[in-house]
Amino acid sequence: MADPTPRQGRARRTLGPVVLLGIAAAGLASVAGSKPWVSGRSGAFDTSAQDNQAMASTLSVSGATESPLAAALALVLLACWGVLLVTRGRFRRAVAVLALVAALGLVATTAEAFWSLPDKLAGALLEMPGTDTVSTSLTSWYAAAGVAALLAVATTLAAVRLVPGWPEMGARYDAPADRGAGGPASDGAAVPTENIDIWKALDEGRDPTA
Repeated sequence: MADPTPRQGRARRTLGPVVLLGIAAAGLASVAGSKPWVSGRSGAFDTSAQDNQAMASTLSVSGATESPLAAALALVLLACWGVLLVTRGRFRRAVAVLALVAALGLVATTAEAFWSLPDKLAGALLEMPGTDTVSTSLTSWYAAAGVAALLAVATTLAAVRLVPGWPEMGARYDAPADRGAGGPASDGAAVPTENIDIWKALDEGRDPTA
């Protein structure tokens, strides 16, 4: 196989770090998205108190502290990273773009929660009997979700830019029907004789001895 250019070599070396960081960011976002992003306290209720766990599990309160959309977008990101590793060509670039869209949606969801969730929780607490004043605060899970969302955007943006230079899974991993019924050499390609051509044929999944 011909040696890649220095630019292609640099692009290839970014595959591992970008994908690993992207998967880590999506995983953190999925965990943080299923946790409470805001806590509240009132005269009759404290969402962080252990003796109020039964009440905290009620829909009116727990639904006001979490963001299911963020968790769903994080799962989409995880799926995109998995698909990106096993696809090629334009479809691979399209998956990277989809991952970027999901990451931007995660950032928007996290930013919107900064204003909406404290108000939603305060409204839910005010509906509790004996409540006159409430106070709310963002949790550390919200901070983790914000960091994960920013990392997700950075890694998916890098993927969109760098994916054309990343190594792809060889055609030998395709189903036999995708290569044609006549086998690897049925596409009419000339039988390679030079060393470089032989290596290229092996990389493409063709048997140079056929």
